[in-house]
Amino acid sequence: MISLFKGFSMREGGQGMSKIWLCLVALVVVGTQNASAQSAGPSNQTVLTAGISNTKMETTDDWNRRLETLVHSALASAQTSPAPGDYRIGPNDQLQVTVFGAPDLSQAVRVAGDGDISLPLLGTIKASGLTPRELELVLQALLRRTYMKDPQVIVTVTEIQSHTVSVMGAVKTPGVFQIRGTKTLLEMLSMAQGLSPDAGDAVLVMRGAGFDAASDSKAGSGTNAGASDGTSGVGLSASAEKVEAGNTIEISLKRLLDSGDPKYNIAVYPGDIVKVKAAGIVYVVGDVMRPGGFPIQANGHMTVLQAIALGEGMGPDADKGKARIIRVAENGKQIELPVPLKAILSGKAPDPALQPKDVLFIPKNGTVSASKTALRTFSQWIVWRAIP
Repeated sequence: MISLFKGFSMREGGQGMSKIWLCLVALVVVGTQNASAQSAGPSNQTVLTAGISNTKMETTDDWNRRLETLVHSALASAQTSPAPGDYRIGPNDQLQVTVFGAPDLSQAVRVAGDGDISLPLLGTIKASGLTPRELELVLQALLRRTYMKDPQVIVTVTEIQSHTVSVMGAVKTPGVFQIRGTKTLLEMLSMAQGLSPDAGDAVLVMRGAGFDAASDSKAGSGTNAGASDGTSGVGLSASAEKVEAGNTIEISLKRLLDSGDPKYNIAVYPGDIVKVKAAGIVYVVGDVMRPGGFPIQANGHMTVLQAIALGEGMGPDADKGKARIIRVAENGKQIELPVPLKAILSGKAPDPALQPKDVLFIPKNGTVSASKTALRTFSQWIVWRAIP
């Protein structure tokens, strides 16, 4: 304070003293505000951030960056460039079958749409999904059993047709893609320009005519567990998490992208369909800064605090004592579940998980009916989003 007095001369008289008093008042006000802010504790926004700081909210952007890295890594590229002898025959390929010493059996043949070829004396043989060398061994075994003692067969692929794989669901560019031979799951996702923002954790690979169960264990898709599903008859690699009706394999995208393990990066054959399941949607409405629908991404779950964070926080008039989760039960009836936001924010109650199609409603002070107000707010949001 002595320095303040030194800054003014006695000749300034009352004017100097007025300036001193103004400085003193300013210091007192600033000190009072700082003390009040410290005693008030963290704001709602600070508490909300603290509540979710330990949970990394991955997005599909994170997954797409990882996908790009894996596809361009040595691990992925080693899987995706089969040597010429590893090419697997597909529908509509043109083959030249040469049987030494038996010119009548040697001929050019086109693989039918169902993957079969037809040869004199031997009849119909399944060729799709086999390498040329594997087909040679099959033909030699058939000839040895019937017509020749020591047959020598050479199979050459003279014309490779463009085979297609369909990639659909939650990808940026769904469509039908032309491939040669086999590709890996990572490659097909990359060809579709990666995952869309609403991508979930599950990807389905539905086997088509180009897939052969006997050859799956030999493909460059990782180790084979030697297991098969009794109903589907599909030889499964260790990457398969579940086999549904038919030849459909479900794989966790998170495990595939987190580990980069080739056993999850299964081979995709011509005629296969790859479908990325969309994530469930959670709706946040009421007194939040950005109401809307948010996909349950990456880790497959979303909590109340995470949903509020995606809604950019609560408004100043939010009634934390009347927050509700509006959910449709299995019987089709709408139920309301109270959410103790105050206790959750203070760490005295667990942060509950939300389910797909849940509506998290945070009313303003004075709101009476949660469901009616939430539905009205939700409807207004839908209409607003629909307006171009």
